[in-house]
Amino acid sequence: MKFGVLVFPGSNCDHDCYHVIKHVMKEDVDFVWHKEEKLSDYDCLIIPGGFSYGDYLRPGAISKFSPIMKEVIRFGKRGGLILGICNGFQILLESGLLQGAMMKNQSLKFICKDVYIRIEESKTPFTSQMNTGDVIKIPIAHADGNYFADEKTINELEENNQIVFRYSAPGGEITDDVNPNGSLQNIAGICNRERNILGMMPHPERCSEKILGNESGIHIFKSIIESSTLSQA
Repeated sequence: MKFGVLVFPGSNCDHDCYHVIKHVMKEDVDFVWHKEEKLSDYDCLIIPGGFSYGDYLRPGAISKFSPIMKEVIRFGKRGGLILGICNGFQILLESGLLQGAMMKNQSLKFICKDVYIRIEESKTPFTSQMNTGDVIKIPIAHADGNYFADEKTINELEENNQIVFRYSAPGGEITDDVNPNGSLQNIAGICNRERNILGMMPHPERCSEKILGNESGIHIFKSIIESSTLSQA
């Protein structure tokens, strides 16, 4: 399987994603500079976390104008797999590939810690190796992770099973107390209706190796690879 990891000025999780794909998953991967105007033959694009363009204006708002994004949008609309992590999720929202918006964390502070998320939808290429209702521990690191959308959009996400992850307690309970950023309905990740584009605030690439003390994120990458294998069979 061939992956492309996008790189913007200010990206800081690009090498983490590259490492997991190349050295942990043993898959083919390239860095894709934001000024590129064409994409090679990729099966999946990863838009990593960081502070693209310093998060000036608002996170992801400037990145959507980078030359590569025209091709990314075309790639996604043709059914190509796209995983946006943290700042990558924000870029997907700003570019219109996913619905909704991100606001400042309710605390108005940057938050970096482990949280728990419950798998709300296992029937996606990104979660197929997990079960609906599973709970995994995973790190977050963001200042603008407070997901918001209007009532109509939230209803659509619910009806189409597009809410993929919710912040939860270790036992899976969804409460305000375990919501780290004020995100509407504890939303931690969503997909598009076609299910080929996923945005998530937590960082699976930071918990995909035993040496890190947590391998729960590896299931996301395994799901992507397995889904691609099945589609090519």
